[in-house]
Amino acid sequence: MKNLNIVLLSICGLFLVSCESNTTQDISAVITNPTYTSHVAPVMSAKCTSCHAGGNQYPNLETYAEVKEATQNGDLLCRLDASCGRIMPQSGALPTATINMINNWANTNFPEN
Repeated sequence: MKNLNIVLLSICGLFLVSCESNTTQDISAVITNPTYTSHVAPVMSAKCTSCHAGGNQYPNLETYAEVKEATQNGDLLCRLDASCGRIMPQSGALPTATINMINNWANTNFPEN
């Protein structure tokens, strides 16, 4: 009986840990009016331009125009959510809240500032 309790307690602990958010951004407030300058550009700079800059890797993601074009033609968003193949960035998936924010930016007609 004691072993069964230990096993059940361990399973419950694993369940709780698996439901925990990996980042505070996953539980942060939804950004309803994201702009490129304030919200999207910092993500691109931190997570994308180490590879997608200077023509090193398609698509270039250094400027507003490049990120907008990559989003409009589907090259960016499908990589972020892995719906078209390998997920980007290579370091691991972005938080869902970040992907949703970029989708929201696209859905609000790509505001720059």
